[in-house]
Amino acid sequence: MVEFRIDRRSGVATYLQIVQQTKQALRMGLLEPGDRLPTAREVVEATAINPNTVLKAYRELEREGLVEARRGLGTFVRATLGTNPADSPLRGELTAWAHRARAAGLEREDVAALFTSVLREQFEGDE
Repeated sequence: MVEFRIDRRSGVATYLQIVQQTKQALRMGLLEPGDRLPTAREVVEATAINPNTVLKAYRELEREGLVEARRGLGTFVRATLGTNPADSPLRGELTAWAHRARAAGLEREDVAALFTSVLREQFEGDE
């Protein structure tokens, strides 16, 4: 089951953080069709956010066709976004690269900037 982490200093709306984390879990294969998302009450207990925020996030995911609410049962995954599971060789290579970057003295922000730059370069024109 996915556990949401809310970063109150990120500047990203809380419901969007839940949407983004759910999509990331779908892309990583951590959530699959049929899996149940945590109930709003479970998320509220774990993160101390307003239950309406959780419901807003789940409605957004439902609007995108990724989850469906089943009355009295919860919210379930309908579709996946993933083609590259969390245990793929690419993840292992990226983990090794991150270790090398850290050993070379790069800070988190340095790595993020470098990664974003390479992503932009490699996927230029795709959007």
